[in-house]
Amino acid sequence: MSHCHDEHGHDGHDHGEGSHDHSDNITPALQNLLYGQIDFSAVTTLNETEPRSGAKILQKTWAQRLEPEPELQSDTDEQLLMIVPFAGQVKLHSILLRTSPTASAPKTLKIFKNCDKIDFETASDLDPAQTLELSQTSKIQEHPVKRALFNTTRSVSLFFEDNFGEGDEDVTRINYIAFKGEFMKLNKEPVNFLYEAAANPADHKSIVGTKDAVGRDIGG
Repeated sequence: MSHCHDEHGHDGHDHGEGSHDHSDNITPALQNLLYGQIDFSAVTTLNETEPRSGAKILQKTWAQRLEPEPELQSDTDEQLLMIVPFAGQVKLHSILLRTSPTASAPKTLKIFKNCDKIDFETASDLDPAQTLELSQTSKIQEHPVKRALFNTTRSVSLFFEDNFGEGDEDVTRINYIAFKGEFMKLNKEPVNFLYEAAANPADHKSIVGTKDAVGRDIGG
């Protein structure tokens, strides 16, 4: 059973041309991170090997993005389904991921908007709001979404349908997931939170992000 709201029935595909690697570009990556707007306690991940490992990789800050643990691994097969609720309404701009250059890297990501209940059968049959073709890399990859489809987002469901093993690899591994966008107050005005970069005291500057998005060390 699925309860999806505000779906437009579009099956948009992005084959990677719009993805960007911001792993060495700190300021853009910290702008508008929605870390502080995720309801971590309500995150649900289906087919995860270790309970709550999906929520744990979402709780990694930008400073922790390259740390090998925790890691999300699929259990009985290569598919993973993660439901991520936000603390309010957001305008989603892009999804950031870190996987690996191996066969266990996810290949196809289907994104569903405002589906508070969804399972693998429904995710396989339902038209997603957008489909992304991911990269086989250990670098941070940023995939823009079609903003017009994600202007009133209260939750996103991420269906990692397969991996680069082409049927020969049953375990899909994901190391880091984050979201960029704007958090909307009740009056629909976007909220921006300002932070100082503390990695280099001689080079203090303001960073736009969310209240918990920046760790003590943002270098690396």
